[in-house]
Amino acid sequence: MSLLNCREFPRAALVLITLLLPGGVGGTEPPARRPNFVFFLVDDLGWRDVGCFGSTFYETPNIDRLARQGMRFTNAYAACPVCSPTRASIMTGKYPVRMAATNFFGAPEPNEWKRPTVLLPAEYSQRLPLEEVTVAEALQEAGYKTFFAGKWHLGPRGYYPEDQGFEINKGGLDWGAPPTYFAPYGNPKLPEGPKGEHLPDRLATETCRFIEQAKGGPFLAYLSFYSVHVPLMGREDLIEKYRKKAQLLPPVDRAWGQEGANKVRLVQDLPVYAAMVEAMDQAVGKVLDTLGRLDLEGNTVVIFMSDNGGLATAEGHPTSNLPLRAGKGWLYEGGIREPVIFRWPGVIPAGGTCEAPVISNDFYPTMLALAGLPGRPGQHCDGVSLAPLLKGGGGLSERPLFWHYPHYSNQGGAPSAAIRQGQWKLIEFYEDRQVELYDLESDLGETTDLAGTMPGKARELLGRLHVWQKDTGARFPTPNPNHQTDEGAKAAGPN
Repeated sequence: MSLLNCREFPRAALVLITLLLPGGVGGTEPPARRPNFVFFLVDDLGWRDVGCFGSTFYETPNIDRLARQGMRFTNAYAACPVCSPTRASIMTGKYPVRMAATNFFGAPEPNEWKRPTVLLPAEYSQRLPLEEVTVAEALQEAGYKTFFAGKWHLGPRGYYPEDQGFEINKGGLDWGAPPTYFAPYGNPKLPEGPKGEHLPDRLATETCRFIEQAKGGPFLAYLSFYSVHVPLMGREDLIEKYRKKAQLLPPVDRAWGQEGANKVRLVQDLPVYAAMVEAMDQAVGKVLDTLGRLDLEGNTVVIFMSDNGGLATAEGHPTSNLPLRAGKGWLYEGGIREPVIFRWPGVIPAGGTCEAPVISNDFYPTMLALAGLPGRPGQHCDGVSLAPLLKGGGGLSERPLFWHYPHYSNQGGAPSAAIRQGQWKLIEFYEDRQVELYDLESDLGETTDLAGTMPGKARELLGRLHVWQKDTGARFPTPNPNHQTDEGAKAAGPN
């Protein structure tokens, strides 16, 4: 099988990595002190919404600093184009389909569906099962102190972060969108601050306070921003900054395009969204500065990720994901490709770039490996450790990545599934059973459908997708009796 390797590093760096990583190359012997983990998860941040991934308008100096000091993954994916399923995949190391957690929690069930669509969306679970052993629980069992702040969206009371391995929970209710980004927040898990306090900064403050208290032993600090999800609401000083910046932009020939029935933003120029991105970046910087002040950088693994693509086709259309197609709620690259960064000074070479396709299921086994802990393959069965890539001296065997989204999104996406194998990506749409095939190596924007000219490759990938769906117990949409059509829907599972 072919290997997917990161950009090569100097031999001296490889020797250093071998000496410093827990257990050397591939071992699981515990180090003298296990590394801490700080995990930043941003809500609805697009692949190109930060400077180090090519933003043309937003300013993110702290995230850019993180990238300079660590490794960027340029082919990193969320397990779903909407939030809750991806969050579940991070916690469990499993594809969401195995837990029937295929849509954002709180979406209408089939019996509540009122839209006259071709299909009824598939039934799905609205909570992360307590039977799952989360990455927080696994680290807690190994002596880690665990902390959560921000958006949870993985279940109602009884399924909160404190029920899933986090000792301290600041804000992790079953909210989707926050009611406001300025105090008073009305969140009983997050005691009120002074009127007008900004939510991203408050979450960072709570995270820094935990790090200060937990600095004597290994810890997991999981900061899950509500930003940059709607409502579009930013600090006025930052909004004004970007109003002025937008006025200086050169005129564009085409600011809007079309994706299905939805218009799609093609230019990054919305001041309020830029203000939200920068405020989130400042909160990241506050936590990074705390690690530096406490001399914890050298023994702390920092991970940065977004839960799905940027919002480009609905709900204010605040960002553009170009050169990627579409955005949140779609299985095109704009909906699932994410900015991912790892930093561990002295271990992960600074300024590295990795092009291997990876997915959110991979964080769980990677964190265990970096902590020198044995893997739990029965739990994180759909993830692989990225430690060989982070070490810079190895690669991963080529593997397919899968998505199953049997729902209609609020952003215009329709029930569909996808597979990526190497340079090839296939999407199957359930309404009409049509497939689209793209060569991502030469067509990152998914503009040229090759299914008609390469039917053999399309059949091969579709067959693998269907086998995976059967193996994982995928649920499928069904014909909608309220949809009027002469032919009827062609729904259900794989042919």
